Amino acid sequence: MKPIKITDTTLRDAHQSLWATRMSTEDMLPILTELDEAGYFSLEVWGGATFDVCLRFLGEDPWERLRQIKSRVKKTPLQMLLRGQSLVGYQHYPDDVVREFVELSVKNGIDIIRIFDALNDVRNMVVPIEAAKKSGAHVQASVVYTISPVHTTKHYLETATALAELGADSLCIKDMAGLLTPIKAYELISLLKKELGIMIHLHSHYIGGMAVGTYLKAAEAGVDIVDTASVPLAFGASQPPVETVVRAFQDTEFDSGLNLKKLFHIAKYFEALRKNRGFERGITRISDMRVFEHQVPGGMISNLVSQLEEQGALERIHDVLEEIPKVRAELGFPPLVTPTSQIVGTQAVLNVLSGVRYKLVPGEVKGYVRGLYGNPPAPINTEIQHKIIGDEEPLSGRPADSLEPGMVKAKLDSIELAQSAEDVVSYALFPQIAKKFFEERERGVVSKLETKVVKETRTTLLSKEDSKLNLQEIKELIQIIDETEISELNLESDGVKIAIRKGPGIITSVPVTAVARQEVSPVVTTSEPGQSTQKVETAIKAAPEPVISANTETITSPMVGTFYSSQSPEAPPYVKVGQHVEVGQPVCIVEAMKLMNEIESEVEGNVVQILVENGQPVEYGQPLFVIEK
Repeated sequence: MKPIKITDTTLRDAHQSLWATRMSTEDMLPILTELDEAGYFSLEVWGGATFDVCLRFLGEDPWERLRQIKSRVKKTPLQMLLRGQSLVGYQHYPDDVVREFVELSVKNGIDIIRIFDALNDVRNMVVPIEAAKKSGAHVQASVVYTISPVHTTKHYLETATALAELGADSLCIKDMAGLLTPIKAYELISLLKKELGIMIHLHSHYIGGMAVGTYLKAAEAGVDIVDTASVPLAFGASQPPVETVVRAFQDTEFDSGLNLKKLFHIAKYFEALRKNRGFERGITRISDMRVFEHQVPGGMISNLVSQLEEQGALERIHDVLEEIPKVRAELGFPPLVTPTSQIVGTQAVLNVLSGVRYKLVPGEVKGYVRGLYGNPPAPINTEIQHKIIGDEEPLSGRPADSLEPGMVKAKLDSIELAQSAEDVVSYALFPQIAKKFFEERERGVVSKLETKVVKETRTTLLSKEDSKLNLQEIKELIQIIDETEISELNLESDGVKIAIRKGPGIITSVPVTAVARQEVSPVVTTSEPGQSTQKVETAIKAAPEPVISANTETITSPMVGTFYSSQSPEAPPYVKVGQHVEVGQPVCIVEAMKLMNEIESEVEGNVVQILVENGQPVEYGQPLFVIEK
């Protein structure tokens, strides 16, 4: 008898796939003890997009989340997802950053590290695997599954063999798009068990509806562990529901031993949370079923929808889904998993929105073509390669060998704000985002928003259909700030940003796309300190108007995003007023769709105006620079 073991993904991949990773630590804490007692092989709780989202959107320290979870989960191993040399980011990091990150991850509570490389380039997994083994973690090396002319059974066996030789404790078949059919799963897992005799963990998504059947055939082939999620966060782009999988194996030699009554009790908690937060269930739409054609994973589709909504172009989703397979083929058939899913997906979005293919190419796409992410599975289309990097010769060696060590610089650059070794690593991974987080932490903006009254008020506001504040709500929010240590409260929902700052009682509530052009502030006046407002006036702070003449041209933002004047907080700006720029010279970065998009000048001349400030949101078509020709 060989019972199937089960890993729960609810606290990582499931809410990343369905809820844009917006489950907070406070949402997780009440259910951890029950999850720990359920009998899972492991709980996947960290890594992937959770690190980025904690810092960027939730105002949370991801390291503190991990420590909080570990303090409550006493029996079940904690698991994380690591993107090889990209760790939890979207680029490759130097080896010293990789080693430090892995060591601290284990120190703070991680037991199992699932390591993959988006291109199945084993060279990019050597250092993470070595670091994980040195730190005492269980190393689960992954083979990324996809379908293309070059992704054959031979390719998967060769990749798995190389990973086993590196000392992997187990192997994961990572089927991020739900493309693995039951028959193929039986064939592949049987082969790996026969040739390698290693523990096999199967990860699949429900997106096309095949995952449960695939798990059943995988069990017959000898798979040891499968991934599932609690039913309120299952189906659709997420994993299969644990309740279904457990029932399917009951009364067989593969019986998992998990108790359905306990699982449904856990599901009751997540269902109440889902309703409270206003999230939809996982569903499979026709566009999702088309994964069999376009191979776009469910989580990636969710991101594309979000990105196109942000760009005001959701109606172009089908055009983008048509463009993605073309871009993927031209770029050498990379599997669509982070970070290559962002690379291919963002390039497809830009191709569609600009109307000219490869007119705007993000820095990460250029880096991919230059070989900075490893060897593409197939040769890149030579015409496209030349269009992107000209006659430049792509890198042939291991990408990280070309990177300078990063920890010393990160320590020096973050010395005034970092409070721990973990902070320094956060800065090394996401300098712009981490710096903003540290600054807000210093001002008391983050880590103090978890009081019951604040959370209830936030939930009420974010569930409002029109996302508009009335006078009474303004009064209540000001009172919350007056009665707590909070110096600033930032909310965002349905295209509206709400910021409440201590002091004169200023609240802003404006469409995100309008933030860059003007700040519309309902100014609340009070007769005495601490008293409620009686009058609301509107003040408008206009952005600088571009000075236009017959001899000037403007450089505008090609997308909705965040404007950065330099590559990192400590780096000098790309350009200054009075500086001469050439055609093709980078002038700034607009961060959008998870990538740092370098914006190049299309004219030669002198910079006479810079119309936006560093870190400021910008909208599509907004003037950024005025250039005198």
